[in-house]
Amino acid sequence: MNTAITRILGIEKPLFQGGMAWIADASLAAAVSNAGALGLISSILGGPEAVRAEIRKARTLTDKPFGVNIMLAAPDAPEVARVVVEEGVRIVTTGAGSPAPYMKMWADEGIKVIPVIASTAYALKMEELGATAVVAEGAESGGHVGELHTMALLPQILDAVKIPVIAAGGIFDGRGAASAFLMGAAGVQVGTRFLVARECRVHPVYKERLIKAGDIGTMVTGKSLGDAVRALKTPFTRAFAKMEANSSVSADEIRAFGTGSLRKAVFDGDLAGGSFLAGEVSGLIKEEESAADIVNDIIGGAQKLLAAAPNLL
Repeated sequence: MNTAITRILGIEKPLFQGGMAWIADASLAAAVSNAGALGLISSILGGPEAVRAEIRKARTLTDKPFGVNIMLAAPDAPEVARVVVEEGVRIVTTGAGSPAPYMKMWADEGIKVIPVIASTAYALKMEELGATAVVAEGAESGGHVGELHTMALLPQILDAVKIPVIAAGGIFDGRGAASAFLMGAAGVQVGTRFLVARECRVHPVYKERLIKAGDIGTMVTGKSLGDAVRALKTPFTRAFAKMEANSSVSADEIRAFGTGSLRKAVFDGDLAGGSFLAGEVSGLIKEEESAADIVNDIIGGAQKLLAAAPNLL
């Protein structure tokens, strides 16, 4: 598919793999990029030098474009921001904060910056800062979520900015992707489905729970802390929600309970202490598959639906 974002980034298929913390490493990113889409390495992998190592590893696994997703709220974000420059990374996506402090440094190096945003106001600010594009992420997605859902968020951002917009949240297959393209998106970003890619390193229990999840298998916690997060329903998320509902439990106690929970899910498959981040599309997952099969199913399915669309009129 030929869209504004494929032309700008030099990729074949307008699909980004989500830069999932502790999950999106070189192996997954390279597999996605080799399939013609854009693989992303997370900046949350154990520190700046671990990110550097994954960037270098990715270059041994693919000669296609890939990028790094930087969580700007992380304490080591300034160091990672310099690592991507030192390592010659050409594409950066950002989340959890403003990339303003790094935009000039990245622009001077020709790095294309694509922030993940959840509101029109923030999209306009990122365009003003010189962002190449934005990822409009709706509340259906896994992990940190905003207020608006994709069907409402995407058209409002498309109307507000002139730079390309990538749709994220609630996209699992060609049906979701085709809907986003019809609304005007230049691409789509997918996270949850890649959790069951064979190249994804999450614990087998994580994948098993995703495959078994139903249509109401996720829940949002953390709103009382101003940090809403969507994850699979597990003993951990239910305990977290009970703590939030209990006025006698302090915010500090709740935060302490959640500290390190994603790592416990990713590496240990710990249902009692782990936060299994996942989007609402979890109920559509039926099996483990390769990253290439996921990319080809989403984009191939969208192409078929878009080709058939005139017959619906």
